[in-house]
Amino acid sequence: MTGRPTLYTADIARRICAELCSGRTLRDVCRDAGMPDESTVRGWVQNDRSGFAARYRSAREIGYHAMADEILEIADDSRNDWIARRRANGEGEPMVDHEHVSRARLRVETRRWLLSKALPKVYGDRLDLKATHEAGDDLAALMKTIDGRTRGLP
Repeated sequence: MTGRPTLYTADIARRICAELCSGRTLRDVCRDAGMPDESTVRGWVQNDRSGFAARYRSAREIGYHAMADEILEIADDSRNDWIARRRANGEGEPMVDHEHVSRARLRVETRRWLLSKALPKVYGDRLDLKATHEAGDDLAALMKTIDGRTRGLP
């Protein structure tokens, strides 16, 4: 009986990167026949085996963009959003399949969260860091406000 391959080969590295570019997760890719365990692949990245780390990171980034495209597909796909329910008189009536709609929402939100963490400059929330300050003598206004309040204190 043979186990999973653990030796680094250029062919396996190329196949892993190609699958990651398509938006698949490393865990999913490593479930394929002939693929090493994901901990082995992560070791190759950590040790930069034959320059694999840069190719891996690039493939992951491209894969994240593929996930962004997938979000649009999930959101636009209305198949199975409706199911036919039989009335007492035997007629069919369309009804929203809330379970399917909720699952699609979860899939979108999970990918959206992952993208915001993995590529925050591209998919993260944009913060408005523009500060506004109106011209005026704030110190003079503050002094006028506190003037007299400290009288009578020790």
